[in-house]
Amino acid sequence: MSSSMTVTPANLDLTADVVVVGGGPAGTWAALTAAESGADVLLLDKGYCGTSGPTASGGTGVWYVQPEPEQREKAMASREALGGFLQDRRWMARVLDQTYENMNRLEAQARYPFPVVGGRPYKRGLQGPEYMRRMRSWIRRAGVRILDHSPVTELLTDGAGAVAGVRGHRRQHGVDYRVRAGAVVLATGGCAFLSKALGCDVDTGDGALYAAEAGAEMSGMEFSTAYAIAPAFTSVTKTAYYGFATFFRHDGSPLPGAGSQGGRSVIARELLRTGTVLCQIDRATPEVQQQMRLGQPNFFLTFDRLGIDPFTDRFPVTLLLEGTVRGTGGIRIVADDCATTVPGLYAAGDAATRELVCGGFTGGGSHNSAWAMSSGTFAGRGAAAFATSLGAAARKRRLTGVGGAGIRPTGGGAGAGRAEALEVVRRQVHPYDKNYLRHGDRLRPALAELDEVWAALRSAAVAGGAGLPGLRQAAAMVAHARWMYASALARTESRGMARREEFPQLDPEQYHRLAVGGLDRLWTRPEPVTGRVPREPAVAS
Repeated sequence: MSSSMTVTPANLDLTADVVVVGGGPAGTWAALTAAESGADVLLLDKGYCGTSGPTASGGTGVWYVQPEPEQREKAMASREALGGFLQDRRWMARVLDQTYENMNRLEAQARYPFPVVGGRPYKRGLQGPEYMRRMRSWIRRAGVRILDHSPVTELLTDGAGAVAGVRGHRRQHGVDYRVRAGAVVLATGGCAFLSKALGCDVDTGDGALYAAEAGAEMSGMEFSTAYAIAPAFTSVTKTAYYGFATFFRHDGSPLPGAGSQGGRSVIARELLRTGTVLCQIDRATPEVQQQMRLGQPNFFLTFDRLGIDPFTDRFPVTLLLEGTVRGTGGIRIVADDCATTVPGLYAAGDAATRELVCGGFTGGGSHNSAWAMSSGTFAGRGAAAFATSLGAAARKRRLTGVGGAGIRPTGGGAGAGRAEALEVVRRQVHPYDKNYLRHGDRLRPALAELDEVWAALRSAAVAGGAGLPGLRQAAAMVAHARWMYASALARTESRGMARREEFPQLDPEQYHRLAVGGLDRLWTRPEPVTGRVPREPAVAS
């Protein structure tokens, strides 16, 4: 399969069999697999592939389990209750199989230097910077072309509504570009709403907006209440370390329940009440302390510079919003190859729903890391097969841009710009008492204001060139928040991460997933759960 390129002073025209949008683990595995399937692949990253995104910013655990029946059964059952029993056992098994294969390939083909523990390589974790550096090198050797600092701004479709390419802007060159493609994989990550959580500012939900504009659906968007504990003086999130911590009020008295399962809600309420929670990681043994420093050295950099010993000194902490980066919601996939409801469009990683393997609960690394590499593999293979099925006709299709807010205003009303949209997001999505400690009386007015700013964006917001990516990112965050809150209001129970203060019980009658979609008008729809028979507790865990 061949590629062509025409460069003019004003634009860049490209062709590819498969376009991968996003250069994190899901995107690089998708690009690698598509290239190994014989496709000509172009990867587009809004940052620099290999260094941008949350994985490249630190260490990450991986859901890597030996292929032994007892171990696999234990691994699949371990968090089903936490996830509200919304997982699919068949998908969990597929992801465990693919993750096992990919981690072994990392060692054999990418020469990843796994540490040796007990005489065997330890493959239940990865150092993100080294992992992503090797993935970039690997996909380049496989023939993947990479355009860094080149955010996509919209999808292109053909006359039948199939996705047939993308349009975007190259920041460092000051030119727009267009790519004609046989298939597109969206691996753009979730949405952390510019909360400053480490590595997450590139995660603004762009892919979900573009997918919805092409007609795709979301699922699990109510499972988006992820907030991570971080020192108040840094953006580094490593919530697992706080399992060894004791928490205190501003006056030094213990904060009961803050270190337990569900303790972040205790921390959130205390922060709302007094603005201060103190922490000391005082329950880590010297051996564990050493492992922590080896596993996540950047966690300790700021402590060391400030002369704080987190194991003996108390320090202030906060909660940083991670939204659908550490939640489980995203673009709904409808086939084993991670195809969406739109022909030619595939989703992988945090851009896609992780309900199939995580249900309604997940966190940093582990299941998310396994899902990123496995769904990327599935999507890359599926996209390559779809592009191949089109043959030469793929290069002859008439392309139409489907981007709305910021590109094609509807007119007829007062406009809003990027700054106004971001202010509404900051006011209605970041606060703990709206997005984390959810109650319908707070969700409804928040959604109403988000609806208003969305209507204003659609009416008159428009930008071109270098200004367009930022405006589109703001629109994507507003769209994400509206899907989240519409889904949260539709689930009148507490299940997984989706908790309602006025509905604290788990309701067996709401044992379903929730699809959500629409842009100007939102809708929700229950979807049946497949893959297992639930053993639900009477009360949310």
